[in-house]
Formats: sequence, structure tokens, C-alpha cells
Amino acid sequence: RTTLNGEGLQHEDGHSHLWSGAIPNCVSYDPTFAYELAVIIQDGLRRMHEKQEDIYYYLTVMNENYTHPEMPAGAEQDILRGMYLFRRGGRLENDASANGAPQPPRVQLLGSGTIFREVIAAADLLKSDWGVEADIWGCPSFTELSRDGHDCGRWNLLHPEATPRLSQVQKCLAETTGPIIAATDYVKLYADQIRAFVPRAYHVLGTDGYGRSDTREKLRQFFEVDRCYVAVTALKALADAGTLPAAVVGEAIKKYGIDAEKPNPMKV
Repeated sequence: RTTLNGEGLQHEDGHSHLWSGAIPNCVSYDPTFAYELAVIIQDGLRRMHEKQEDIYYYLTVMNENYTHPEMPAGAEQDILRGMYLFRRGGRLENDASANGAPQPPRVQLLGSGTIFREVIAAADLLKSDWGVEADIWGCPSFTELSRDGHDCGRWNLLHPEATPRLSQVQKCLAETTGPIIAATDYVKLYADQIRAFVPRAYHVLGTDGYGRSDTREKLRQFFEVDRCYVAVTALKALADAGTLPAAVVGEAIKKYGIDAEKPNPMKV
């Protein structure tokens, strides 16, 4: 797949992970970095060749050039499960810093594929422009996360007296704080698959609407999945929770040059 691009509408599917997720033995991933892809391919070869499992893989790998960081230590199994901690936001000691200042506002940012880089950039904007800290979660497979969550729910239903199993999403977010925002290169339903397992307010950005030919930067802005929209969504979620005044969201919309009256991309 070539991500949002100027190469023609035929590449901008936006929904293929929903199709692949409907096939029980199709294992789907939307990785961002080389280390994710290496972990996935290695495990895929083990399962398909060594273990002879009756499965196959669907991987969306982009043709965009960017720098690839080192893998966070010990992230292999969480990558395969579909969600891992990429970077923890800044943390103050206990409930306040040494001078008595309160903890800064905090959000949880999730992303996959090429838009995960916009999520990372949004975390930097939130910190530098608004003093908001963000924990960043790589989600190379919202489909596997959804399957895991439903599998845990089924097991809990049929074993009512046993200790309930927790899904990967619940495990990752259990000890976190703040609203949760996800952004991908796909329609909103892709990341929305895990909503039932998210413990707090969950906001999803996606590329719903008709495919268009233009630059990636303009298309991400058009579909409202770029770093500025991720940051504004996070600020609005904090305002809705009473953590920030609503005026801050308006300031951010103005600062990032967002046209609040432009047509909804889902409808044009």
C-alpha cells in the first residue's frame, strides 16, 4: 500500500484491514517501523513454516521514506499482540513536583502505520505548545487487539467464577490516566474495533471519505489525521474532561491554521 498519496485513487483503500479482519485465519498488521516488521515476519515464519499453522498474513507496508528508531526493550511480544509502549511521557514525582506544582495534563496517544509518525509528532506539539504530556502506544494491529478482547470476553462469559482475563488493551491502559486518542491511515472503524476494551473516553481519527490525489501532507490535513488534528483532538478531550479550559482548544485551532468551517471529509 502506498498510504495517502498523489499516485491515484486506486491505492487509497482505507478499508482493507476491515476486510482482512473478517477472515478468521488471516493475521493482519499495519506496522510503522522496521523493527515491528522484523518481529512480525519472524513470528509469521515460525507459525506458518515451523508450526505449520493454517494461517496467512496481511501486512500493509508503506513506500514512504523516514528514519526508523530502535525497538523499545522487551517490546517483541506486545508488538505481536498488537499494542506496545513506544514512549512514556514525562512524569513528575508522586502527585506533585518538588516545588508543589500539580501534575501536567496527560493523554494516551495510539497509532499505526505511517500515521503513527503523526501521532508521535502530535505528542511533541502537545508538550511544547500546551504543556500536555502524552504516553505513546504503537498499535500495529487493531484487528488482533479486537480479536484478543473478544476472546477474553467469551472466556470470561463461560467461566463466571474464575478470575476474569484482561485483554491486551486493558493491560496496557490499566495504570494510565487521561483520555485516549487513536489515529490511523484507515477509516475510523479500524481503530474503533477496540472501543469496548478501552477504559476511558476514546476518540478515533481516520480517513473516512472519498480517495483523492494530492500530496500526503495535504491529504492527511484534508482527512483530519495529521499531527495538528491529533493534538487538537487531545486538547478537546482534556477540555471535555474539565482538565483544560475550552478556550485552549480554540487557541490551538487558530495556531495550527485549521479551518473550522471546512466540509466534513466523510461527506465530500
